[in-house]
Amino acid sequence: MLPKAILFDTFGTLVDWRGSVSAALAEIGVRHGVAADWLAITDAWRGRYRPSLDAVRRGETPFRLLDDLHRDAILALLPEYGAQALAPVADELIKIWHRLTPWPDSAPGLRRLRTRYVTGPLSNGHVALLVALSRHAGFTWDMVFGSDVSGHFKPDHETYLGACRLLGLAPADVMLAASHNEDLAVARGLGLQTAFIARPMEYGAPGERAKPAAAWTHSVGSVEELAETLEA
Repeated sequence: MLPKAILFDTFGTLVDWRGSVSAALAEIGVRHGVAADWLAITDAWRGRYRPSLDAVRRGETPFRLLDDLHRDAILALLPEYGAQALAPVADELIKIWHRLTPWPDSAPGLRRLRTRYVTGPLSNGHVALLVALSRHAGFTWDMVFGSDVSGHFKPDHETYLGACRLLGLAPADVMLAASHNEDLAVARGLGLQTAFIARPMEYGAPGERAKPAAAWTHSVGSVEELAETLEA
């Protein structure tokens, strides 16, 4: 059964966060005369992503936008890597996540899919971030499902089911496309169709995370391949 709507995880699935963030940090560092291991900072920054979301999900801290969580993380990390001098330009650092470079197949694949299916991001980023990111990357959507729409972060069930409800569709008529097996597992458990998109370079080198961990509805190597599979 073909879906009526396809929702996309964004960070890693559609954009190269690691390459984009490390390159932007390096450029900002040069402008401000700061030298550091920017790739290590990028990995550490991303490493704090899940724990900060989980703290909100467990009710230990109130719901906050991803920009705010990113700010807390980078301000804590800069002194650890000898880059404290960039603290005054924290706003500029946070905005890096608003202009990440897309994987080459993302924009053309999304254009093809949107000719036949309702499409939108289902992301832990907030709407303002996702709008800026989409304009930068050339993504066009029917709807933007940021975390502030539901007031929850994935993998809270409200994020997936709330998007289905707002679209007026049963979960079985909605597909989640993601490069992360854990995201797809939750979606499938809630009745959504699933598409695994392999991104072997998301973390810099191929690994087990880049392989499908289950028999998802579809497993493909690009958004364009997904469009081909779904006859778009």
